[in-house]
Amino acid sequence: MSEIASLFVTRLYRAALSERGPAIDPNELAASCNSIAEDDEAGQDWCEENDFPGYTSYASLTDLPWRFSIFKDLVAALDKHVAAFASDLAFDLGDKKLKLEDIWINILPEGGIHTSHLHPHSVISGTTYVAMPEDTSAIKFEDPRLPMMMAAPGRRKDAPESLRNFVYVKPQVGEVLLWESWLRHEVPMNMSEDERVSVSFNYAWGS
Repeated sequence: MSEIASLFVTRLYRAALSERGPAIDPNELAASCNSIAEDDEAGQDWCEENDFPGYTSYASLTDLPWRFSIFKDLVAALDKHVAAFASDLAFDLGDKKLKLEDIWINILPEGGIHTSHLHPHSVISGTTYVAMPEDTSAIKFEDPRLPMMMAAPGRRKDAPESLRNFVYVKPQVGEVLLWESWLRHEVPMNMSEDERVSVSFNYAWGS
């Protein structure tokens, strides 16, 4: 009898942020993100110099949890989500835990995009969602085997999600997504008139 197995599965973690750790008021988090963006002149300058759409604190603020108590609470919740995901992935971490490496704010205006990328030198990356207008863009994940499919035909439109070359995920406000940092992803153009606001982060091991 024939058998078909799934090998080398790519995992995607999705949960409500509130399932683990301290409660985070989404309105307070949104207000904090917007306030930081307005005051962060170095971040604004970096975005302008690098033609980055909207705002990111990635290149300017490295200590959000130290500056703002709500980000300290956010990291406490994320630590628990990441630990749960690491357990699901059967990581052998030894006597060390995965620790937050960096965390930053993203504010994507109408017409803004985040082009395809991955997160080198990290183990787990993710995003929690602060403002997701109804008609804003989802996050797009790419099959990591795609560069090796040199002569493969395309997939049918009705292919199951697990066999598609690209998968789009549109999370809700208050949700967190986690994935292994080598997984390539992007945010297509925001077609909404309203801003798409998120907080992204990386976790590393061995420090």
